[in-house]
Amino acid sequence: MDRMLYIAMSGAKQTMLAQGANSNNMANANTAGFRADLASFRSMPVYGPGAPTRVYAMAERAGIDSSSGTVIPTGRALDVAIKDSGWIAIQSPDGSEAYTRAGNFKLGAGGILSTRSGYPVLGNGGPIALPPAEKIEIGTDGTISIRGIGQSASTLTVIDRIKLVNIKGDDLVKGADGLIRTMDGQDAVADASVNLIAGALESSNVSAVESMVSMITLARHYEAQVKMMKAAEDMDSASSELLSISG
Repeated sequence: MDRMLYIAMSGAKQTMLAQGANSNNMANANTAGFRADLASFRSMPVYGPGAPTRVYAMAERAGIDSSSGTVIPTGRALDVAIKDSGWIAIQSPDGSEAYTRAGNFKLGAGGILSTRSGYPVLGNGGPIALPPAEKIEIGTDGTISIRGIGQSASTLTVIDRIKLVNIKGDDLVKGADGLIRTMDGQDAVADASVNLIAGALESSNVSAVESMVSMITLARHYEAQVKMMKAAEDMDSASSELLSISG
């Protein structure tokens, strides 16, 4: 009886965790460049004296969905989308290098080019800082050029180049802050083969329909686990009554 109860109890708890990951995906269905979290279930043995015969369910993050979202033209000068594979290097709050597909940039204090969430975009020598300009252009190779205030329309000055990297999906991990990093924690090398699409954004790769179906499926799994716990309780009560009668 205790085995049945333990499996159902752990299954219900892990189903709730998986539901949380799925809900986070749904909440970011309209977030530019978002990559959906993948979740999977497996059974794990319980270790300890007298425990090897027990198992429990465990939900784990199997990784991230590396498929691309839809490229949507915006016409905005500071919007870029990565063509095919690749990542944009940014600086996380702790100063380490992280990566994103969200190319909806903005200019922050001091002309620092940053993502919409406020993470500085990295260039050849660190965070990219732009002087006041009448026009900003971002090339397909990540080169940032500006036309300074008062300069002629044909004058463009190259300021920096966005660091673009190309990392395999198996070598990536998403942190609790939602940022992508390499599995070994090392900074990736810039890759000149990664190209950008200027004046466009990549949408989230989350399918709202699939997430909704997963939400319903997980909810039914949770109900089934709760029913199993109730059945274990009823069976335990019936066994106790039989023992009391036989006694």
